[in-house]
Amino acid sequence: MSDQALLSRRRFISASLLAGGGLLFDLNVPLAQAADAPPVILTAFIRILPDNRVIIGAKNAEVGQGAKTMLPMLIAEELDVDWSQVTIEQTHADQAVFGGQTAGGSRTTPREWVPTRRAGAAARAMLVAAAAAQWKVPAETLKTGAGKVTDPASGRSLTYAALAQAAAKLPAPDPATLTLKDPAAFRIIGRSIGGVDTPAIVAGKPLYSIDFKLPGMLYAVLETCPAFGGTLKSANLDEVRAQPGVRHVLTLKGDGQAESLYDGVAILSESWWSANKAREALKAEWDDSAVRGFSTDGYDRQAASRRGGKADADIVRTGDVDAAFAGAAKVVKADYSYPFIAHATLEPQNCTALFKDGGIEIWAPTQNPENGRALVAKALNLPPEKIRINLMRIGGGFGRRLMNDYMVQVAAIAAQVPGTPVKLLFTRQDDIRRDFYRPAAWHGFRAAIGKDGALTAFHDHFITFGRDGKPVRSAELSATELPAGLIPNILLEQSLLETNMPTGWLRAPGSNAIAFVTQAFLDEVAEAAGKDLPTLMLELFATPRELPRGNNAPPFVTARAKGVIEKVCAMANWQGRKALPKGQGKGFAFYYSHMGYFAEVVEVALADGMPQVKTVWVAGDVGSQIINPINALHQAQGSVIEGLGQALAGQKITQVAGAVEQANFDTHPLQRIPDTPAIHVEFVKTDYPPTGMGEPALPPVIPALVNALHAATGKRIRTLPIVPEMFTA
Repeated sequence: MSDQALLSRRRFISASLLAGGGLLFDLNVPLAQAADAPPVILTAFIRILPDNRVIIGAKNAEVGQGAKTMLPMLIAEELDVDWSQVTIEQTHADQAVFGGQTAGGSRTTPREWVPTRRAGAAARAMLVAAAAAQWKVPAETLKTGAGKVTDPASGRSLTYAALAQAAAKLPAPDPATLTLKDPAAFRIIGRSIGGVDTPAIVAGKPLYSIDFKLPGMLYAVLETCPAFGGTLKSANLDEVRAQPGVRHVLTLKGDGQAESLYDGVAILSESWWSANKAREALKAEWDDSAVRGFSTDGYDRQAASRRGGKADADIVRTGDVDAAFAGAAKVVKADYSYPFIAHATLEPQNCTALFKDGGIEIWAPTQNPENGRALVAKALNLPPEKIRINLMRIGGGFGRRLMNDYMVQVAAIAAQVPGTPVKLLFTRQDDIRRDFYRPAAWHGFRAAIGKDGALTAFHDHFITFGRDGKPVRSAELSATELPAGLIPNILLEQSLLETNMPTGWLRAPGSNAIAFVTQAFLDEVAEAAGKDLPTLMLELFATPRELPRGNNAPPFVTARAKGVIEKVCAMANWQGRKALPKGQGKGFAFYYSHMGYFAEVVEVALADGMPQVKTVWVAGDVGSQIINPINALHQAQGSVIEGLGQALAGQKITQVAGAVEQANFDTHPLQRIPDTPAIHVEFVKTDYPPTGMGEPALPPVIPALVNALHAATGKRIRTLPIVPEMFTA
């Protein structure tokens, strides 16, 4: 079933299906409830307790993006209960029951805005129908509120708890026939509501996947070849088996694919500490001859040799690019690049599995459960229905948990010790060195400026990684990348290098890097044209247009871009790039990412040769409704902090002889709390459906930062990360 599929009648499964064997979410009733007073299962998402409290299932994994709170807010609003009545529980993974459960790409809000509200409205309609039948009055004459159905004509009222048994026997209504609330009537949507798990988090209670335990569980560590794709030749398995606490030492035969399985040695012990200590005794010999030739220095040399030559293929070519450059008043050229970087989630990868009776149960911190199910089914040769996936709270995803290697690995280990629960846990070194990295790339830019100062042509020779003529995952450059569609002459072309590095989506995939290079280069173009970047962008967006984006995505609306640019310039009191004294500067950038329009201004000052970010202003347009304002604010602030860390903290993954050099936060550091600036966020509400907040605020902050540094120092930053030598050379 597609993530885009709306909730259908069969997904409003009512209590009658409970006997079918766990099709609904887990019935973990709160301890305060008496054992002889079970909840009434009203739909797949809603249970009603005898005291009129409501348990709502959150179907998407919680990665810190707020979905576990936001999705039940949508249901509770249309169900017409008070938020104080609501208890939230995580569902398991079952797209046949719950629909799409992928947590990535900022798609949850646009995908669920209507369907999930319909889930609440359907349950409300069933309760109203039960009351109407009992009172023998037309359903349309009844009102609801605070978990009650009221008959205004007679003054009678019944709680949802009193109606739940009768309502559960009724057929769920056709979602398309339901009338959803007018936004003016919202009482939950639009309120700032704290995260459902926040009290447990601040109290330090075990909550995350890494905290999960089962009786009799063994802990596993896994050693694989340091060079991606190497195969196991031999290992001193008996010596490792003799180490204290070790229960099993197993070999895994992989298929050479990073997301399914590499060859490896798994050590299972009674504690993670003893398993990891035993690992120190492991002496494995690997055949890495096929992958030793890959290195960062080699990539740099290849990119340099390709930069001035003919590209492999066009991504898009419009107009007469050669003529436009030949007739230009000015031509601006610059080369930009950025490195591989790791996700570096604070919770390292982990997963628990129990293989029993020809099936497997998995407790997984996954953003993409059905992909994991398919991979495990293939690896173990199991039918998908023999795999149960329990969704666990995730201690940072940023796209890393869209790739499910840890699920396949723990499943392959657990299948060798049937009946014994196994928890696989990466060390920090494993996590950094066995990631799916944001791909590196190089961009050779040219821009043509006419006599009137207008941008007339734009060319990007994009060099990145791929195979068989296709970019590797997350290395794509869209044919609609701005300024495509806004000026007549565009040439975006690509050349591909080979790599053995696994690549994957990192928060704001593609955009986190492309925004840096395009907006920083356009700042150079604007300066050459005698203007600042906001002026150039507003000129490009001056004509109201809707530009097609493809892949069923909504069009790009120039008026929305114009709105956030004007808003952030007002917020930051933008007066041009040279408005501050030497050594201080403001920089601007705009970017459209994951259906969100964001413009940002960064103010910097140089301190001891390194930039200190003082203030960041953020203006965003994510549509007509901010569902949970405090969470939206935190998502924007977190995006800014993460983007600044990618640029300033020293994040860079390098490779020698096919293997990653970095191993911990000392060599791939994160942004620190003392380096966090003041961040001011405001939203421009427009008459468009609401979209997600997990990603679109990140991309503009990096180019705004480097543009501010140019304003402060006169130096252009054309590669990341930013290091002190850039200001002393």
